[in-house]
Amino acid sequence: MASDAAEPDLAYLITSGRMSGNAHRIEIWFATNEQTAYFLAGDGDRSDWVRNIMVSADVVLQIGDRKRPSRARVLSAGSEEDATARKLLVEKYTLRGEANLSDWGSRALAVAADWPD
Repeated sequence: MASDAAEPDLAYLITSGRMSGNAHRIEIWFATNEQTAYFLAGDGDRSDWVRNIMVSADVVLQIGDRKRPSRARVLSAGSEEDATARKLLVEKYTLRGEANLSDWGSRALAVAADWPD
């Protein structure tokens, strides 16, 4: 699966609270490529959902009406996958009419989750 115009605007990501263990659900921009969903955290590793993933990579991801358990990971800055994530997200939301996202796309922390067909 690759990001395209038919892909929903938002996904829902459920993490386990790093201290409480409670489920935390967020609505988030995403893009997919093959069997991976990508996200960008504007606040980097200060984002609660990223901190939760750093403690427990087990997440639940919902895209459209498909919801499934997954494993998430923070991408290594400067890696090929990091560049792919940034490119896909900036392109997807720029095409959907969002303002200039280049700053967000260059400074945010990239995160990936498995999303097999």
